[in-house]
Amino acid sequence: MKKCLNWLKKYGSFFFLILIPIANCYLLDLYTHNPFTSMAPRVHVMNILLFVFLALFLFALTGRVRAALMIQTVFCALYGLAGYYVLEFRGVPIQPWDILSLDTAASVAGNYSYSLEKNAVLVLIGFLLLLIVECFLKGRLVLQKTDPTPAPPTLSKAKRKRLAKKGISLSTQKPSFLRRLFHPWAVRALLALLSGLFLFGYTSMLHDEEIVENKLRLYDKLFTPTVIQTRNGTLTAFLMELQYISVEKPEGYSAKKAEELLSFYAPLQEAPKQRPNIIVIMNEAFSDLAVLGDFSTNEDYMPFVHSLQAGAQNTVSGYANVSVKGGNTANTEFEYLTGHTMAFLPYGSIPYQQYVEEKLPSMASWLSSLGYRTVAMHPYRAAGWERNTVYPAFGFEEMHFQEFFKGASKVRNYVSDLADYEKIVKVFESKPADEPLFLFNVTMQNHSSYSDWNKYDNFHPDITVDNSSSKLLPAYLSLMKLSDQAIEALVNYFAGQEEETVLVFFGDHQPTDSIANPVLRLQGKSCETLSDEEEALRYKVPFFIWANFDIEEASNVDTSVNYLGARTLEAAGLPLPAYFSFLRNLETEVPVISASHITLADGTFSSVKNHRDLLSDYQILQYYQMFDHKE
Repeated sequence: MKKCLNWLKKYGSFFFLILIPIANCYLLDLYTHNPFTSMAPRVHVMNILLFVFLALFLFALTGRVRAALMIQTVFCALYGLAGYYVLEFRGVPIQPWDILSLDTAASVAGNYSYSLEKNAVLVLIGFLLLLIVECFLKGRLVLQKTDPTPAPPTLSKAKRKRLAKKGISLSTQKPSFLRRLFHPWAVRALLALLSGLFLFGYTSMLHDEEIVENKLRLYDKLFTPTVIQTRNGTLTAFLMELQYISVEKPEGYSAKKAEELLSFYAPLQEAPKQRPNIIVIMNEAFSDLAVLGDFSTNEDYMPFVHSLQAGAQNTVSGYANVSVKGGNTANTEFEYLTGHTMAFLPYGSIPYQQYVEEKLPSMASWLSSLGYRTVAMHPYRAAGWERNTVYPAFGFEEMHFQEFFKGASKVRNYVSDLADYEKIVKVFESKPADEPLFLFNVTMQNHSSYSDWNKYDNFHPDITVDNSSSKLLPAYLSLMKLSDQAIEALVNYFAGQEEETVLVFFGDHQPTDSIANPVLRLQGKSCETLSDEEEALRYKVPFFIWANFDIEEASNVDTSVNYLGARTLEAAGLPLPAYFSFLRNLETEVPVISASHITLADGTFSSVKNHRDLLSDYQILQYYQMFDHKE
């Protein structure tokens, strides 16, 4: 018994290299979901092995059980907490590319209310208990010290034992071959190699489409990252998405082929007959949640937009499908300004931060070539999504950010849409009469969160929702009402102007699941139980193209935001660049293309993955425009 107790005292800590990583694995997932009900048994085994080998790798590096496990536990606690808040505020979990967005995240972090639900508090307590246990673990692998000098004959037996405990050998005998073979440094090197090979192999398997689908049978639909995390595990989902951090050339790609395709659509070199002003407003989080199902309110929260959608004169209206929800605003403006689609890029990636390094053809550069004054405006920080470097690369000659809106009225803590549009009018009225204006404006009024409105005395929700106890949904809909009133005022202003003007308005994305869920619950649904087609409704936002002169009207248009720029130029009576002409032609075959889904001309709901041949030319041209185009 004494020998057993001594053995456990000496080696018992090493058992925690298996037990605690298992606890870390489940605690990390429990921040956001219950892995015991959402993951298949084989997925449990995969995730446990991943965490155990991560702990072994850290143990090989540090040589100490305590250090290895504390590093893993602290990482899981902090990463999981960050993921908890990201999911709450944005509606999607942390993506690999979010590391590039830390500056933007920090700039708006102070505008959120940080609270923890009961399950998150319990998870944090669990991590704290693990750290306490780890403080008492003493197992380690250290280099044994040797002293070739014989022990003094007068050295007592007790002294010898004390020196031996410190790892000092007093024997002059050379260590045996096996002792040299299992030297602590050799063991650590071997352990690091084996665990590192496992981690590399594990990640490589997750990046092999055939293995993921047929062998591991993991959930791999990238446009639903929350479901990927829920079914595959938090860390496994993150590793799966790492493969999309770079963009590979499409199959059959060559610059020559792309140039030949563009030459077929090249516009005639003629001066445009008219050059109306073009004012584009991408409104933060503007959406009509009625697309998710019927619900009743005390009054219409966007009567003006609804009136335009009903078939107004000189108006094209309907719904635009976007590729993001709850956040990542920059991706929607990227699709609008360039005509590119996020469907060909890694889900969760941010082109503004990853791919826009040099000049990139866009609406701004095209309109600049037609003699337009090109202006970009946003009533928030210039560095957000790196707009201050991206806009010049797109061809914008003039930019206005937060400083331009100094003294403007606010709703909550953001510049109001009404004050924003007053600045648009100021820019319009200050330009020469013979200079056409292209102004692209991104608003800020409706940015989340929607739970802290009672901190401010400049906003009081006045929309109520029947049969719903949600406090967030009425606040959000009341913001939509203010945006509706502001855009009506701007349309009325340009209706009274003599200069021909086209005004484009659309939302960048729907709000987070916390806002959508109350509407879905009224339909007996939730964000977690939607089918693919129902989930696609979460990516629809209203749009309209209005003009103060005669244009061809259309209503109930179902399109996607990558086509909206071409539609804008067409409504303005301007020639289209070759790439946009290609897109207008493609739209007749595939009216909707987004990261979440595509819709074919016959109404078939599908995905890009199932129609690669049909979309191959588009993918080739997009890659050429983004990475191979030389002006």
